[in-house]
Amino acid sequence: MDSECTMEPENIYFRCRKEAAMHNQKLSSREGAAELLGISVSSLQKYELGVTKTVPVDMVVLMADLYNAPELRSLYCKGECPIGRAMNIATEIKSVESVAIRLIKKLSMREVEDIKEKLLDIADDGTIGKEKQEELQDIMERLSSLQQSISELMLLGEKYKGGCRN
Repeated sequence: MDSECTMEPENIYFRCRKEAAMHNQKLSSREGAAELLGISVSSLQKYELGVTKTVPVDMVVLMADLYNAPELRSLYCKGECPIGRAMNIATEIKSVESVAIRLIKKLSMREVEDIKEKLLDIADDGTIGKEKQEELQDIMERLSSLQQSISELMLLGEKYKGGCRN
């Protein structure tokens, strides 16, 4: 039995390699992928099985480029980098329909105008009292949601730019 078949399907490195293998036959096997990545088969196996808890950042970049999987970089930044953990970064590729609909809803003129009005009200006298702090918090939450949608679109665009598979 092929050892790759017993692997947990949740491993992102394995999933991205297998998806990329649909367009590059050499990526169908760990041996071929390891050769293209310039690493040992056992190292790649450890990454794909989750034995190596933190994949080296240079290897994540190589895999992301070779597999056309920009989500690997995002996942690394969000999960491993102490700075990235605090950022609102998309970590998975979603359908263009899903991303577009959510983004368009968040960019409705009514929503944008409401945020603009609240910001003008907050900035009006140059001070941020208790009531304005609550309004500012509301704006920040709404912008964070918008930021997430934008990040999803950027990740999707990066995937298409690298050669869309779907």
